[in-house]
Amino acid sequence: MNATRFTRWFIYFLIGAAIVAILWSANTTTTPTQEISISELVKEIQANQVSTIEVASSKQHITVNYVDSHRSPAQAYISDSSSLEEILSMYGISAADYSNGRVNIIYEAPSQWGSWLNLIGIFLPAVLILAFIYFIFRQAQGNNNQAMSFGKSRARMFTGDHPTVTFDDVAGAKEAKEELQEVVEFLKEPEKFVSFGARIPKGVLLVGSPGTGKTLLAKAISGEAGVPFFSIAGSEFVEMFVGVGASRVRDLFDQAKRHSPCIIFIDEIDAVGRQRGAGLGGSHDEREQTLNQILVEMDGFGTDTHVIILAATNRPDILDPALMRPGRFDRRVVIDRPDMRGREEIFKVHIRGKPVSTKVDISKLAKSTPGFVGADIENTVNEAALLAARRNKKSIGMPEFQEAIERVQLGPERKSRVITAEEREVIAYHEAGHALVSHFLPDAQPLRKITIVPRGMGLGLTWYMEDDKLLPTKSQLKALIATALGGRVAEEVVFGEITAGASDDLRRITQIARQMVTQYGMSDDLGPRVYGQKQEMVFLGREISEQRDYSDAIAEKIDDEVRQIIDKQYEIATKTLTENRATLDLIAKKLLETETLEAADFLALVEGHDIPPTIPPTEKSKREIGGANEEAEWNPPALDLPPAPSPA
Repeated sequence: MNATRFTRWFIYFLIGAAIVAILWSANTTTTPTQEISISELVKEIQANQVSTIEVASSKQHITVNYVDSHRSPAQAYISDSSSLEEILSMYGISAADYSNGRVNIIYEAPSQWGSWLNLIGIFLPAVLILAFIYFIFRQAQGNNNQAMSFGKSRARMFTGDHPTVTFDDVAGAKEAKEELQEVVEFLKEPEKFVSFGARIPKGVLLVGSPGTGKTLLAKAISGEAGVPFFSIAGSEFVEMFVGVGASRVRDLFDQAKRHSPCIIFIDEIDAVGRQRGAGLGGSHDEREQTLNQILVEMDGFGTDTHVIILAATNRPDILDPALMRPGRFDRRVVIDRPDMRGREEIFKVHIRGKPVSTKVDISKLAKSTPGFVGADIENTVNEAALLAARRNKKSIGMPEFQEAIERVQLGPERKSRVITAEEREVIAYHEAGHALVSHFLPDAQPLRKITIVPRGMGLGLTWYMEDDKLLPTKSQLKALIATALGGRVAEEVVFGEITAGASDDLRRITQIARQMVTQYGMSDDLGPRVYGQKQEMVFLGREISEQRDYSDAIAEKIDDEVRQIIDKQYEIATKTLTENRATLDLIAKKLLETETLEAADFLALVEGHDIPPTIPPTEKSKREIGGANEEAEWNPPALDLPPAPSPA
């Protein structure tokens, strides 16, 4: 139970106890009585008006009860140490009066708690009320302290005594680690650089796509340097109250200076470091004040301290130029998507400590995952481990990794989706058309897998294999357009009718053809020139808008050139499928039987060879969920190139 909850329940207890004490005190108060003297008591006894006399345990307090029930009891007091009988005998009350019932005296038994209960009844309500007021005051004081600490920094400080992440846990970013190693050396041995008159960079900006490991690298720097590490997100600076962000920045840097040398890490700095002048009041003014305070703290008077600022972002294009200049963020470290060797190293890091089979080929997994970042690979390894546990295996085998890659890149299979027999046949011919056109074009991507099992948003899938090429040629782009049109052409050639299944293919080929003309300079008529200035999110690959810098006549020529490129590839795809109609029917028929064709089976069908009989779905499922000894039965085709999905 936390302190706030305990305080709340304790206040409730005090309120309840005070109410009970007040009610108890009210119920235990005696009825007001009259006081009489001993002589008056004797007269009333002689007049036979007294029924009983109650003597308290102190033997000095007397309560007189009368025969008349309507008369209130009276009280009398004995001032000396004599007993009541002795005093009454002095007034002529003899023993005969006791025997005939004229005087009936009752003595109360002595009680040690009576006086304490009276004291408690008197003082307990006052004590409870004072305690209640005290806790209310403390609560108000706590709220006041919370309000006063609103401008304090919320950065979390980690000491470097027990590092949890080091450079050994970071793979696939060799150049970035080399750049950041200098920061670690400066924090460990600053005299080495000061003796040469060198100045260590005050700030290092980590730039890269989401999931590439920017935050992980920052943690590794802290673990390697063994110095205090302050971590905070950019969005934690800005609040709805004016001046809070700047106050938190000042408090953060004050803490850092007290723990110098140290590292300040600001994650997602674009939340507070956007270019100034874009807002019109409100929260934008508050954000700009926060940014101004960061600029002053990073490079202003009195900043000659051993405090290094690390920041991470995937939007460096929107950061303020004053933040990016030398003296603040002196060094920009770009963490790109890992290549095949980097992906292999990342796989080795994430399978560490997991029961992985010795038959797993890490190099093949790296080749099969082009474009994957560290987060994708970690998710792939986790999915493979979940599949192995679900199948009751003792180790994670190659089948689990292959299926995990498909799940991460394409999504899980949706075999429960209801598809009619006619639609299923159209999907089979559509995917067979994609595969057959790519097979007969020398510049097309090699095939990896064909399936008519729905995955993700697609009803079928033709999966190609890519490498890490960054510069596609004109012939390769044209082959990509023809391959994407293969599904649409197959529907028209076989059924004489087209469906809406090629909508995504048409969107992709239109985009590729327009980029060839307007961005890549691959048009014969328009020449090597870029048409239109585009604003893009650098690492996210999204186009925001286009600034048109050409005339309407050029726009018409661009449209004509795009149409000619697509029409030419449409003719090539139509000719290819018409000449190989028998092979198209054979592949589509086999897809309807087996639902999935691997690359080796597809090549065998194209070359006219028989493929081995497929395992019925029930037996296949039994084999896949068998024990670890069944792993040797799975024999995937030897594929050395990575995948590139092309959904229908």
